[in-house]
Amino acid sequence: MQRYGAVIGVNAEKIAEYKRLHAAVWPDVLAMIKACNIADYTIYLKEPENLLFSTYEYHGTDHDADMARMAADPKTQEWWAVCMPCQKPLETRREGEWWAAMEEVFHVD
Repeated sequence: MQRYGAVIGVNAEKIAEYKRLHAAVWPDVLAMIKACNIADYTIYLKEPENLLFSTYEYHGTDHDADMARMAADPKTQEWWAVCMPCQKPLETRREGEWWAAMEEVFHVD
């Protein structure tokens, strides 16, 4: 199992919409998350900085392949098209990232 964390901005005027969307995530999207070996997935909001922090556990054997599978899924693409206008990617993210990956520096069970 590998843990992942990422951060992205959220547009202040879209926070209520983002919360509304995530209060009722589409069942097909939730199923794809699980099918791609992701568990314990959480998104946190930090105001007034308007940052979203996500964390999840990956229980598969090929993270890149599972992420490509998710990205190719039509329902997931539709979900992202609804959510992405709410988000504001960090200028410091790596090339090809939407959510900026974070380094894990501490963990205790």
